[in-house]
Amino acid sequence: MNKLKMHSPDLTQANIDKLAELFPNCVVEAADANGVIKRSIDFDQLRQELSSAVVDGPQERFQLSWPGKREALLTANAPIAKTLRPCRGESVDFDSTNNLFIEGDNLDALKLLQETYLNKVKLIYIDPPYNTGNDFIYEDDFAEDAASYFLRSNQQDESGNKLIANGESNGRFHSDWLNMIYPRIKLARNLLRDDGVLFVSIGDDEQASLKKMCDELFGIQNFLACIVRKTKLTSNKGAQFSPSHEYILAYSKDILHANEFNDANAQKSEKYLALFKHSDTRGKYNEVSLYMPALKGDRPSRYFIDCPDGSKVIPPGNRFWRWSETTFFRNKSENRVIFKKTTTSPLVDESGKQAIWNIYTKIYLHERLEAGLRPGTFIMDWPNSLASKEFIKMGIPFPYAKPWQLIKHLIEISENENDGIVLDFFSGSGTTAHAVMQLNAEDGGSRRFILVQMPEVCEAGSEAHKGGYKNIAEIGMERIRKVGSQLKTSADLTSKSFDAGFRVLKVDSSNMKEVFYTPDAVNQDQLAGMVNNIREDRTAEDLLFQVLLDWGVDLALPIAKETIEGKTVYFVDGNALAACFDEGVSEEFVKLLAKREPLRAVFRDSGYATDSVKINVEQLFKLMSPSTDIKTI
Repeated sequence: MNKLKMHSPDLTQANIDKLAELFPNCVVEAADANGVIKRSIDFDQLRQELSSAVVDGPQERFQLSWPGKREALLTANAPIAKTLRPCRGESVDFDSTNNLFIEGDNLDALKLLQETYLNKVKLIYIDPPYNTGNDFIYEDDFAEDAASYFLRSNQQDESGNKLIANGESNGRFHSDWLNMIYPRIKLARNLLRDDGVLFVSIGDDEQASLKKMCDELFGIQNFLACIVRKTKLTSNKGAQFSPSHEYILAYSKDILHANEFNDANAQKSEKYLALFKHSDTRGKYNEVSLYMPALKGDRPSRYFIDCPDGSKVIPPGNRFWRWSETTFFRNKSENRVIFKKTTTSPLVDESGKQAIWNIYTKIYLHERLEAGLRPGTFIMDWPNSLASKEFIKMGIPFPYAKPWQLIKHLIEISENENDGIVLDFFSGSGTTAHAVMQLNAEDGGSRRFILVQMPEVCEAGSEAHKGGYKNIAEIGMERIRKVGSQLKTSADLTSKSFDAGFRVLKVDSSNMKEVFYTPDAVNQDQLAGMVNNIREDRTAEDLLFQVLLDWGVDLALPIAKETIEGKTVYFVDGNALAACFDEGVSEEFVKLLAKREPLRAVFRDSGYATDSVKINVEQLFKLMSPSTDIKTI
């Protein structure tokens, strides 16, 4: 009988089988023997992906490099012996919700989610630290403020005097941030569906580095846009300029499978509808000049057009028409062309003099609505002050957050359905959950959220600390509770099946004792104390969730608890998985469970009443439920 491995997947080995799909960063630009730049495979990088140790690569290439990059790659690939422990007390609708709130380091959480949610997430939005010098620094297992790091790394003395000039611009400052974000985005990419999309909010400090890094991890062909977002209406901060914007980098998992992005809300706005101020038998339309003023060189769409007075007109210089000649005559025959006399025509006649005619095309509203409207790359709506006002209304002290309307907008323009998984592993105050629930309430969707937040301690004396919150994760959970409760009675609610709950899971050490992973380290005189390989402080439900992780079963599936022959049995999603971790499992119990024909069954290795029961379990299931996959822990 096979045993569950009870640790996160070893991505190094998994990557060997999926090289082309998983490693776009191995495709680089390199010079051949003749100095010609060609696309090629970075074999040093490939060796690093497939290695369990740091590999040196001396060849010069067009790529983003920084101290610690190979260690960051190694960190991403290394397995961990941790688990997610359920916390019913902090959850809402634990047994029925499809949403997850994971408390713990997001690097650990992303590793633990690799098998369960591989290729299943529709959209990822993250708002990581911007590395401004004021935010904390992740170092995989702890957080540290910049001042502490400067002191520990001999960049400042105890009085705060800098020992190295301009700490914010030296290589250490940027390298540490890249070493933090690189493995997390690399792991996150694995979770995206083929039509999935990543959005990352970022400021000026690391935008350039982040763009190059994501080009490498996703492949530059999957870059969608760099959205510029106005964050403040007015500001007079800053040394030379007053910063009032930030960026959102957008990437698709695979551009060949990406959805058509559509800003349906923009098409409903009064400003957009006001453009279509004319009408005919086909409906409302907007007049758009057929002349294109941009310089594009010679094109097939440069030709003379006959005007109503017999004159001929053409765009000047090397400019061109919006349509090809064939398209023009087809649209003219359909009454979609308008000739207007004007003294400011941009066109010229046959002699090269300014024409007296301009030509317009009819753009019909109903056709534009059917075709959709591409979202713009400049967002002026929803400044950060909106979020501040929301927190004041909810009575939650949180100084910095994104408006939920922004995240809702990103979800809406990216999806072609309303039931995908949305992941945010820098969830902060829970803005992404707010956006998902609000959107589900409005359109009856069944989108799910997975949030990950480190329990970053609220500073003593801060408003959050005074309000009774110990850490940021608690603030996020409280916000989701309040928003869910409000939406259940809101006029926006359109579906009785609205999910306002979330299942809290916390990253912790493995449920298994060290002997499970390092049996060779146990001496013979220690064997008597090692009969039970499970930690004493772990519950049966703790074990169940580690089994779900190991088997790649959705962590939000409904769980039912039954008693069979005096033993507690957990049934996940009906018969998808049956788990019993009690002691004294007998053949009679196994027969009753086998009659239920579960897809999977799991027991404790030390839970059988006798050795004969342990030997006969597989035979009993083969006889009564041959399709059941059986494992032990």
